[in-house]
Amino acid sequence: MNRLFLKLAMMLMIGSLLHSTPAATQVSPTTKKAARVQITQGPEMERIDPDFAIIRWTSNNPGGSPEHYGVVRYGTDPTNLSQTAKSPIRLNPGHSDTIFRVRMPGLKPQTTYYYKVTSIESNGKSDGVESPVNQFTTPGPGERVVNYPPQPVPQPR
Repeated sequence: MNRLFLKLAMMLMIGSLLHSTPAATQVSPTTKKAARVQITQGPEMERIDPDFAIIRWTSNNPGGSPEHYGVVRYGTDPTNLSQTAKSPIRLNPGHSDTIFRVRMPGLKPQTTYYYKVTSIESNGKSDGVESPVNQFTTPGPGERVVNYPPQPVPQPR
C-alpha cells in the first residue's frame, strides 16, 4: 500500500510539474510622461498620532516608469526640512490622477512639524512638482487626530 501511495504521489507531482502554467504577472508599462505634474488636492493630514503622521495628496498622473514614490521632507524648522519619509506606489496608466500617501514615523508628541511633498520615479528622477511648506502639530500622548474620511460639514437649520 505504501508503494502504491508513493507511486501515485510521484505521478501527481510529475504531472503537475509538466502541466502547470506559470502565473502571469502583470507589469505596468512605462507611459508617456505628463507635460506638467500638478498637485490637484492637498497635501492634507490624514492622521496624526503623537509618534507618527500620514499625509495624503493627489496629483495628475505623472506617467513615466510605473514605480513611483511619494516623498515628504520635514523637520521642526521650516528652513531645515532635513528628514525624509517616502512610500512606494505603482501608477495605474488608466487613471488620470494618482493619490499618494506617506507615513512619517518617529515623531515627538506635542511638536510642530513643517513639511513639503513631492513625487519621484523609482530611479530618483523628480516628477517636477513640490508643495509649499505646510505645518501640523502632533497631539499629546494617548490622543490622535483623524481627518479621513472627511467629516460632513453641519448644515445650518
